[in-house]
Amino acid sequence: MGLFDLTGRTALVTGSSMGIGLALARGLGQAGARVVLNARDPGRLQAAAGTLRAEGLVVDALPFDVTDPDAVRAAVDGYEAAHPIDILVNNAGMQHRTPLEDFPVEAFDRLMRTNVNSAFYVGQAVARHMIGRGQGRIVNIASVQAALARPGIAPYTASKGAIVNLTKGMATDWARYGLNCNAIAPGYFDTPLNAALVADPEFCVWLERRTPAGRWGRVEELVGACVFLASDAASFVNGHVLYVDGGITASL
Repeated sequence: MGLFDLTGRTALVTGSSMGIGLALARGLGQAGARVVLNARDPGRLQAAAGTLRAEGLVVDALPFDVTDPDAVRAAVDGYEAAHPIDILVNNAGMQHRTPLEDFPVEAFDRLMRTNVNSAFYVGQAVARHMIGRGQGRIVNIASVQAALARPGIAPYTASKGAIVNLTKGMATDWARYGLNCNAIAPGYFDTPLNAALVADPEFCVWLERRTPAGRWGRVEELVGACVFLASDAASFVNGHVLYVDGGITASL
C-alpha cells in the first residue's frame, strides 16, 4: 500500500479547525503527512492542533485569513522557508441561505471571497513553490451543488461550480509542471455548515429518501478520497471531480 503512504510530506488544509477540514487533516496525518491546520480564529485553531497532537500526529498551526491575498502570501511564503508544502487542500468555505431575490449583496461578496477567491489566493501562493520543485498535489473541496441546485443557496451553488472549473483550469495550466489538481465534491454531510439542515426533521426525511444510500454522510468517509488524490496512487489523475455523495447525483 505504499502508493497511499504520505510519510515525509507536508499537507496544508485550509478551514481545518473543525468539520470536514479537521477530518481531512486527521486522515492525511494518519497516512503519514505532517499536517498544517489553518483558520482565522487562533484559539479554535490551537485547540484543534492540540487534539490531533494528542492522537500522535505531527501538526503545525498557521492562522491567516484566506480571503486576504497579502496575508495568504506572507503566511505561505513564511512557512515554505522551513517546510515545503507538498499537498494543499482548499477546504475553507461558508454558506448563507436566503432566497435569491432577497440575497444581500454584501453576503454574496463575502461568500464568493470565502469559497472561490480563497482557493485562487492559496492555490496560487502554494503552486508557485510547487512549480519550482516540479511536483505537488492540490485538492479543492467542491460540492454536489456544483451539479445540483436547491432553493435559497444559488450563490453557494455558483461558487462551487466555480471551484470545479477553477480545478480544471489549475490542472490545465499546472500539470505540465508536475502538479496534480483535482476536486472532491461531497454530498450532504453532518457538519457545522449543515447544522440548520441536520436539525430539520422534514429535510432529513427528504434527504434520506432522495439519497440512494439513505443517510447523511460522515466526514470520515471523505478521508479515503482525499488521501487517494494526495498520494502517488493518483499520479495520472488531473482535473477530475470525485463525487462522494451516497449516489445522490446518480439518481433522479
